Amino acid sequence: MLVCEYKPGLEGIPAAQSAISYVDGLQGLLEYRGIRIEELAEKSTFLETSYLLIWGKLPTKEELHDFEQEIYSHRRIKYRIRDMMKSFPESGHPMDALQASAAALGLFYSRRDLHNPVYIRDAVVRLLATIPTMVAAFQLMRKGNDPIRPNDNLDYSANFLYMLNEKEPDPLASKIMDVCLILHAEHTMNASTFSARVTASTLTDPYAVVASAVGTLGGPLHGGANEEVIQMLEEIGSVENVRPYIDTCLERKSKIMGFGHRVYKVKDPRATILQDLSEQLFAKFGSDKYYDIALEMERVVEEKLAHKGIYPNVDFYSGLLYRKLGIPTDIFTPIFAIARVAGWLAHWKEQLAENRIFRPTQVYNGQHEVKYSPIEERE
Repeated sequence: MLVCEYKPGLEGIPAAQSAISYVDGLQGLLEYRGIRIEELAEKSTFLETSYLLIWGKLPTKEELHDFEQEIYSHRRIKYRIRDMMKSFPESGHPMDALQASAAALGLFYSRRDLHNPVYIRDAVVRLLATIPTMVAAFQLMRKGNDPIRPNDNLDYSANFLYMLNEKEPDPLASKIMDVCLILHAEHTMNASTFSARVTASTLTDPYAVVASAVGTLGGPLHGGANEEVIQMLEEIGSVENVRPYIDTCLERKSKIMGFGHRVYKVKDPRATILQDLSEQLFAKFGSDKYYDIALEMERVVEEKLAHKGIYPNVDFYSGLLYRKLGIPTDIFTPIFAIARVAGWLAHWKEQLAENRIFRPTQVYNGQHEVKYSPIEERE
């Protein structure tokens, strides 16, 4: 009998072949379709990067224009979905609202024509277009307000901030939000992407694929970590409290949120870019004491844990940026989802190309030949 080696969390076990993104955790390298993340953050836009991820190449000027216009014209959500969202409890987490809304979107487009490129493109456009609208709509509706209609004169990221804050954003804020979306768009076989590919392998519709991935992303060990980073910084409260806080965490062997990564053993390249964006934002709109706390945390953690390959990850600085942009803490992870939809759809499309349903095995460690006992004899 073949005995399989058990790897908790499937660590180090390839689950698919993919040409979408590449990570070298020892060098701190991240590429989308072979292009360095630093170059995309500097030169590209989120929608151009999404096109690159999903269709495997940078678009021509005409292709990008057509793609953008399709998305801009599909940003409004069905009134029935809006009415459904109004019935959600105000205390509900926005990620739960987003998961339910993404799944509900599939009810309106339930035909599964997975071999039709028109169907695939339409699904890509609808999901990229409406997910930000859903996030912004729930944020306003849970405060008792009607959602803001999309502004056709604003680009992808500026329109999201407009729908969220009810005012047109500063150009620097829009640019920084767009770069944040690029940085979060894709990251190889992470938990939510694996969830998306498993769901896709059953040949269900792409709305179910995205809904399953949203559910996975919501956990604090994945996309929810940036919320907990802000809570941690607020708990620490001052630069002077940083070292005692870290010492206590090390004594208790508890996790320091925003540090360490399953892949990166050096500083996450996305964290480096986000730190630079933070400095630009604070230089224009004023400093933030929590940024000073974060800088001291990075210094102390590097002093104590660099030998273990523990450095800041993408979650450490992203929350500080979102906070400065006036975004509520529990919207941080939905913004992660807005970005990662591009990666999930790229993996959905790639999975369909050579599909085989996922069916891993297990290592059984239970009993054998157990006899059934009558209920009156059980203790």
